[in-house]
Amino acid sequence: MTLIARTRARAVETLALDAPHHRNALSAALVGELADALADAAKDPGVRAVVLTHTGTTFSAGADLKDPPPPEALVALLRKIVELPKPVVARVTGHVRAGGLGLLAACDIAAASTEATFAFSEVRIGVAPAVISLPILPRADPRALARLYLTGERFDAAQAQATGLLTTHGDDVDTVLDPILDGLRRSAPEALAETKRLLTTRVLEAFDRDAADLTALSARLFSSPQAREGMTAFLERRDPAWVV
Repeated sequence: MTLIARTRARAVETLALDAPHHRNALSAALVGELADALADAAKDPGVRAVVLTHTGTTFSAGADLKDPPPPEALVALLRKIVELPKPVVARVTGHVRAGGLGLLAACDIAAASTEATFAFSEVRIGVAPAVISLPILPRADPRALARLYLTGERFDAAQAQATGLLTTHGDDVDTVLDPILDGLRRSAPEALAETKRLLTTRVLEAFDRDAADLTALSARLFSSPQAREGMTAFLERRDPAWVV
């Protein structure tokens, strides 16, 4: 079963996370298929830019708790988005949780509708937003991010934009994206690649410096007794034991 739907219009390749029955959770299979689709877009001269979007009401619920990808695979996927020699634009009309926010931050431009909601829910299941911090920390406001990381509370598109997780938002995300995609279509391919390289230098420095440590942290936390309790509680739709 295909987990990534591909379409193209006027040199813009749209890759849609297409596992709505699993809330587009980042399973090992979905991460692998998305990485392959991005690689195909990177080497295709007919692709000027990539739009990353979703089917269903959830952009991504984060890691698939029943079939999580290895931390190394998620790191590689996020880096592939950042390093892709073509702009990657996130288009969001639904909910974004945990690892899904890593995908947003890895994109060069991120737009959402006002109905979208967001949350760094990791702390509520006993882990931390470790690997996804690689693209998030260099791009987001640290003071705003501290509250969102530490509480796991839900926030809206306006707050996501103010924090630096979104570029823009509006009632109709496609109306918001029209001038952006038009601008990319009017831009020279090599100029776009070199301009993106300028913009992603600090993000890639974070990958080079911190990827190994954050990968190890993620693996340690996901295998901990606290995470097992948190994930079990989530799947059983109850509060974990530490809630007071």
